[in-house]
Order: sequence, then structure tokens, then C-alpha cells
Amino acid sequence: MVTRLLDLWEASQPLAAACAAAACLYLLFLAVQLSIVDIRTHTLPDRLVLPAYPVAGILLCSVALLAGQPVHLWRALAGLLALGALYWVLWAVYPAGMGFGDVKLAGVLGMYLGFLGWNHVLLGAAAGFVAGGLWGVALIAARRGTAKSHIPFGPSMLAGALATLLLLPG
Repeated sequence: MVTRLLDLWEASQPLAAACAAAACLYLLFLAVQLSIVDIRTHTLPDRLVLPAYPVAGILLCSVALLAGQPVHLWRALAGLLALGALYWVLWAVYPAGMGFGDVKLAGVLGMYLGFLGWNHVLLGAAAGFVAGGLWGVALIAARRGTAKSHIPFGPSMLAGALATLLLLPG
């Protein structure tokens, strides 16, 4: 997303770049808020997750239209549906393994990742599971948990998505 932001700026599209920067800052703000709440309470509250859909949608839609690249808008929608569906299936198959807040958050993250492309959706989703696994292993190694301990998955999903948006060129 950072490279996309720089491309917009260099292409003399400062309004599109400003919307992209706002979208990035909003996701960062959301990630911090949701991670704190999820670590403390093991919940991702609707009051934070649900407003992210229209806010992210408006910001990303603005970027796509101002940049004259509506294909990004359609990919964002497809990413929302794909990642949301994946997490819904995981939740439906084994509800004890994941909360429904994670399912709702997946759609928002799918929108951001899909905006940049399918590679971002795949790698962002995978990175979330890797981060969650590493967190679980670290807790076990530190003797602060067991293989059956419940860990909040929202921070891992957010870390995986943010790392993908930051490190993978878009």
C-alpha cells in the first residue's frame, strides 16, 4: 500500500494519495484499537468493526475513482467477499476455534488486501495464520499457555494484513 501511495503522489494525484493515506491511517488506528480490546477481552466489538466497512469502503472507493482505476474497487469487493467467506467457513466448521468477530474483521481486511491484488489477499490471510501460530508457540515456550489455550486471533489477522500491505509492493 505504501508503494501505491507513492505511485499516486508521483503521478500528480494528490487527492487520491490523500485518500489512500487516510485509508492507511484508519486501518492502523483500527488495528491498535482492536488489538488492545481483543487481547484484554477476547472480543472484537461490533462498535469498532462494523463502522470500518463504510469508512474503508468510502476511502478505498475514492482512491480508485480519483486515480481512474475502478478495477481496484472491484478487487476490494472481491477480496471482502473471498476473505469473509473463508473465515465464515472456518467458523462454521469449528465455531469453538474462532469467534464471529474474526469473521467480521476478515471482510474489512479482505477489502484492503483485495484493493491491491489477489496476491495480497492470499499472503495477508496466510500471514495472519502464521502470526497466530507463532504467538501460540511463544506462549507455550514461555509457559504462559498450553496447546489448548485460547488466544485472541484478531491481532494476528491485523499483523498479517498490515505486514502484507507494508512489505508487498502493490
